[in-house]
Amino acid sequence: MTGTPKKPGTQATISSFFSQSGPAGPSSSSSQPVSKIKRGISPIDLTLDSGDEGAAPPAKRQRTTTSSFFLPKKPSASSYTPATPSMRSGGHAEQWRFDANPPNVAPVTQKNDAQRTAHERAKRILLGNDNVFSRRQPPPDTTHGSDAEEDDDVQDASQRDDNDEAEQKFTELLDMFSSSTSKKKGRGVVKKAGPPVAGSSRSRTQKIEEIGPSGQTYTPFELQVRALKAKHPGTLLMIQSGYKMLFFEEDAKVASKELGVVCFPKRNLHTAMIPLHRRDVHLKKLLSQGYKVGIVEQTETAALKKASDTRNELFEREVTHLYTAATYVDDLNSLDELDPNAAPPLMCLLEEPTGGMGTDERVTIAMIVIAPSTGDVVWDEFDDNHMRTELETRMVHTKPYELLLPGKKLSPHTEKMIQHFADHSHTEHRMRLERFSKQMSYTDAFTLLSKFYTDRGQSADAPNDTSTGDLMAAITEFSKLVVIALAHAVKYLSTFRVADALRETRFFSKFTERTHMLLNANTLTNLEIYRNETDYTTKGSLIWILDRTFTRFGARLLKSWIGRPLIDSQALRERTEAVEEMLANKSPKLTQLREVLRRLPDLARGLCRIQYGKCTPQELVVLLKAFRKVSSAFAPPHPAQSQQTVASAGLKSRVLVGIVEALPRLCDPVKEICDAIDFSAAEHGKEDVMWTDVDRYPALDSLTASIQVVESELVDELKAIRKLIKKPALQYTTWNGEEYVVEIRKDERRDIPANWTLLSSTKYVRRYHTPQVRAKLQERAQYKEALTAEAHKAYLSFLGEITEKHYALLRDAVNKLAVADCLFSLAQVAAQEGYTRPEFVESSSDGKMPEVADEVLEIVEGRHPMIEALRTDPFVPNSLKIGGRETRHKIITGPNMGGKSSVVRMTALCAIMAQVGSYVPAKSMKLSLLDGVLTRMGASDELARGRSTFMVEMQETSDILQMATPRSLVVLDELGRGTSTFDGMAIAGAVLQHLVESVKCKTLFITHYPQVATDLERMFPSDVGNMHMGFTEETRIDGSREVTFLYRLEPGLVAESFGVECARLAGLPESVLQIAASKAANMRQVIEERVRRTK
Repeated sequence: MTGTPKKPGTQATISSFFSQSGPAGPSSSSSQPVSKIKRGISPIDLTLDSGDEGAAPPAKRQRTTTSSFFLPKKPSASSYTPATPSMRSGGHAEQWRFDANPPNVAPVTQKNDAQRTAHERAKRILLGNDNVFSRRQPPPDTTHGSDAEEDDDVQDASQRDDNDEAEQKFTELLDMFSSSTSKKKGRGVVKKAGPPVAGSSRSRTQKIEEIGPSGQTYTPFELQVRALKAKHPGTLLMIQSGYKMLFFEEDAKVASKELGVVCFPKRNLHTAMIPLHRRDVHLKKLLSQGYKVGIVEQTETAALKKASDTRNELFEREVTHLYTAATYVDDLNSLDELDPNAAPPLMCLLEEPTGGMGTDERVTIAMIVIAPSTGDVVWDEFDDNHMRTELETRMVHTKPYELLLPGKKLSPHTEKMIQHFADHSHTEHRMRLERFSKQMSYTDAFTLLSKFYTDRGQSADAPNDTSTGDLMAAITEFSKLVVIALAHAVKYLSTFRVADALRETRFFSKFTERTHMLLNANTLTNLEIYRNETDYTTKGSLIWILDRTFTRFGARLLKSWIGRPLIDSQALRERTEAVEEMLANKSPKLTQLREVLRRLPDLARGLCRIQYGKCTPQELVVLLKAFRKVSSAFAPPHPAQSQQTVASAGLKSRVLVGIVEALPRLCDPVKEICDAIDFSAAEHGKEDVMWTDVDRYPALDSLTASIQVVESELVDELKAIRKLIKKPALQYTTWNGEEYVVEIRKDERRDIPANWTLLSSTKYVRRYHTPQVRAKLQERAQYKEALTAEAHKAYLSFLGEITEKHYALLRDAVNKLAVADCLFSLAQVAAQEGYTRPEFVESSSDGKMPEVADEVLEIVEGRHPMIEALRTDPFVPNSLKIGGRETRHKIITGPNMGGKSSVVRMTALCAIMAQVGSYVPAKSMKLSLLDGVLTRMGASDELARGRSTFMVEMQETSDILQMATPRSLVVLDELGRGTSTFDGMAIAGAVLQHLVESVKCKTLFITHYPQVATDLERMFPSDVGNMHMGFTEETRIDGSREVTFLYRLEPGLVAESFGVECARLAGLPESVLQIAASKAANMRQVIEERVRRTK
């Protein structure tokens, strides 16, 4: 049948366009007319790739062929070889044609002009006229002669590039047709790359689809995901797709581990997903574990995409939001914060060595602490020793969520301390470490800050302090290291778009000031200031006792007050007078102020959200209503009335008068802002219609008018539709979210134009969109999306105006409200039964040793505030006097579990509460101002830092000896117990002797070494006094002793600690206790005998 002429009526096949014009084998008939040949005379051999091993391998496919589709690149005349089967006119299919001749014999065939013409006609039909093939017509005759080959050799590079492009496009078209009947829809076709060909044009134009791990090619979406991951290394990406947030590859594994969702392979990528409405919940979980998270969203809208040139391509996606735990600014009054009363801060640290090695090493550290969610900025520069105790103190106070450090590591001691703090913070969040590659020079840092503070570029209205240079003057006052740290903080926060927290330097505060006492890390831990040491929660801590605030910004300020008690007598007196006046509550203004504070939102965070442009219209309404409530509370009844008359309404405290006078200043700015927006529209989030003045943003009015024009044209189109289908009462309907739908009942049997789009069909009705309606709806959708974008731009501009014009005034008012909230909290504590106002004794100290009569610390029937609140049993009060006519150093002995530690903690806590401005749980208290409370209590090791229990004890003691002054209160609990008895006694005695002779501070010294107590009292009778915890002792019939603890501090020394009796309370076996009691008695007898001999 091969080679027979086409019978009449036989349908021509497309293969005839690609057949060989001449005979392809010995079975062909040379006499057969060329025009009668419609199909190749040789069958296609599909087994050629797996032929016998003995057969010669077929010729490899060349980069270009002698097909009439492409201009061939011939070999030079000197290296001419006969044509191979792959060079026949059949193009790419020809290399697979069966050839009866041996593989190494290549019959030479001649092209037929008519068949070549038909071939070209097929290409034009398949590809259309506007393509590279039709533009480049092949010459009418193509020969294999040497002249043609020489002409081909001189073709330029651009011509070869076009040939390669033509070959590639036609190959893709053939592949598309060959796969059109495949049952596997939607899967990419893998195109084999041809053999490597010299020249760069092939590598530029050839597109090779990469095969993924599943054996399938990567989809465009998967390629987009890979590109995003490559662009944002080190960031966990949450990619929005429809109503899901997706994680891929390593991010999916992290999400599976941290969020408890399933990670599964999907095509070529590991995938995990969460619902869109739970995004923020899962986002906070990831942030709390120290991850940097990016939110990926579509940057193109559907309507604008449909009208663009890329309408058939994938939607563009980019990282639209970038967060870390410190830079995430949560919504107002969020209910799932880890610590509602604390703002997660970012700490930037820089370090410079100042000399010394080993234990003598000294460094200077610069610190910038920023809380972007509240705008609080604290800075400091300090010298530190090799144990980095000063740095540890500041980290315990600030509790940073994120550290910004140089890429070139800090000193080993600093890195070790930071790592220890991160591993033992006992918090629900994990501290994140971020490093910058290179530390700036001072010149570069100052240039960056100058640009940041002077070139704001967001509004024409600049604050006054910028024009007068106050901002830059404040920057120049910082040290060089602080300026560099501030510049790195600005640069880092700018990537998260929250650097505006650093705009107002007037709200910067120094960590250590002369008006405040700094409680070090050991004191905060030992006295349980911020959290208890049992389960590390706030319950049972001092802040748990004192925090009765109404607002979150007030709670944050109170935490700062407790951690930094006042040492300025004037400021302390003003604070306690304000608390006393609030406690008396004789002025109605105080009741009014208390009512204003109730149910206020977090105004500080709201102002920051306005500053960053993250505040929603709904949140803005909440904030404006709150500020309007605050401003109108103390506004004068008549505008002409002076504000002084408001302040004179029964208030005496200067602090309270300042608060009440500051709040009415908000009236005009708040009224101006409130008059600009429509609260009803803003509460529904309608940014386009929330403005009372329509001319404020003309672009919105123009786009709204365009939408109205389109909608009127749709109404006019309804009239035309009625005439067309002859139904005068026809009305548009809305179906399944589709507007302007034409609904026709089937029983009406109307003639519907063929170009109408059928939306749905039911048993009774059909629903259509006309072409005109679809076009108008598309136009309206484009206008609406443009209106949404323009409205959001206008809204951000409005927020910018609020920041530029009124931020400083609003922030000052929030600070005043926070002070009032803290004072009300202290007044509520003072109202409890058994609390009294402390009396402060003025001291004439000017750096020298004050007079004995001036320095005093006296507590009458004082109680431990936390133990009293936690236990239902009544707390046994104790009295203590240090200084004045009493000794300044008290050595406390007594039985184990007798209450020694509770008494000294009570004393220290009462002193701190008094200098915070609070009342104290005592019958009366008199004290001179202390400049520090230093404690060394408990026993714990720090193996991660290479310190044993005794080493930790000695290092803390060393810090106390270096920091203590004559105005400090030092508490040492059982010093020297971590080593041998003789070494422990020697160290305890030497340390206490140094405090008595050199430091001359107030000391509470707990010990179980009675010999140390007696020796020091004998050496310094006027400075050292012995006291003990009271108890009663009874001896049983079996010889054991029963000890009853009285928990009262009494004068005198106790030689025994009753350790065996304490062990009996712990449940040790009686046999063990009997042996221990016998050995204790023997050792006591031996020691007493030795002492008697030495006398």
